Amino acid sequence: MKDVLWLIRKTILTSSKDYKNLLLVIALPIVGILLSTLIYKGSGETSVHLGIVNDDTGQKVTQDTIDFLARLDHAETSVIRESEADDLILSGELDAVLIFPEGFAQNIIGGTPGPVRIESIKGAQVTGYIKSYLNAYIQNISSIGKIAQGDIGAFNPIYSSYQSSRFQLSAVTLTDQSANHDMTNRAIGYLIVFMLFSAVNLSAMTIRDKENRTYFRLLTAPISARSYVLSNVIVNLFLMMIQIAATLFVMTRFFHIEPGIPMWQMFLILSLFALVAVSLSLVIVAFSDSTMMANGIQTMVIIPTSLLAGCLFPISVMPEAIQRIADFLPQHWLLNTFVKLQQGSGFDQVILHLAVLLAFAMTLALVAVYKFGRNQDTQNYI
Repeated sequence: MKDVLWLIRKTILTSSKDYKNLLLVIALPIVGILLSTLIYKGSGETSVHLGIVNDDTGQKVTQDTIDFLARLDHAETSVIRESEADDLILSGELDAVLIFPEGFAQNIIGGTPGPVRIESIKGAQVTGYIKSYLNAYIQNISSIGKIAQGDIGAFNPIYSSYQSSRFQLSAVTLTDQSANHDMTNRAIGYLIVFMLFSAVNLSAMTIRDKENRTYFRLLTAPISARSYVLSNVIVNLFLMMIQIAATLFVMTRFFHIEPGIPMWQMFLILSLFALVAVSLSLVIVAFSDSTMMANGIQTMVIIPTSLLAGCLFPISVMPEAIQRIADFLPQHWLLNTFVKLQQGSGFDQVILHLAVLLAFAMTLALVAVYKFGRNQDTQNYI
């Protein structure tokens, strides 16, 4: 035990002198949080700016329809001339323009409503929201016209009664947390990548010690190879705990991101993933004959798998067949655990996800132990 403590102290002192380790452990995760904040800044609730062209002036039904649009949540309307429509849309001042044709009110009274022309360059993202409300409103009014069979005398009393009707409605305003959840998941995705790289970087100290012959000089002392590797694993886990704690603290205290998950749960789950990262780093080191080879393997393994798992961008943008590959990656199971907890699942409902992460860690650790036991070749380091 004394030998392990001495090796832990030596590893901490050695790694603390390397600015790359400090950069991977502390600085880069904070940059990842900043990047995710910039990406999702302003992605919450926004207003749709609508221009209204009324070619059916003087008609109460048409004006009431325009007033209805003005009362919609997250919609701002302004009356414009049709000649201004194209310029205002192209300049970005308006998201869409609605043109009410002449005879619009008369057609509704007759029970055969005519179309309202919508012009926009932003597609269904804007027009779908407006159409869903406008079509329902017009359908209700045109139903009155069908009942009146075009008789204005019969239409007006029913229409007036419809417009003056009041319904008792209680409403509760809920805060949209989707932007915060997206920022959290993206920040965690970047943290996962940096955790994997920092784990490999620290585990690769074994190779660097072999290359400069420090490793074999240590083994001439009463220190076993098992104690050497154990000390490296302990320091690796300790530094990643610091990395996780620092990232969560900065994310919540300085960037004021609400993850929707208790901090202790996030820390516990990320600590479990730290075991996966250390196990993977040991596998990479076990299959590497030099630091250059280890750097190459970690790049070929970490970057593609993190992309496929959805660490750098949402997995939903990828084809369905590619998404299925993510089921075999530990990063995906970690991110999916956070998503389920954000959606209201209890901690007991993600036990399977945690078990899968533990299985990844154990499997990778067994592969590393087997490879270390078989690797007796020291000629590259002598």
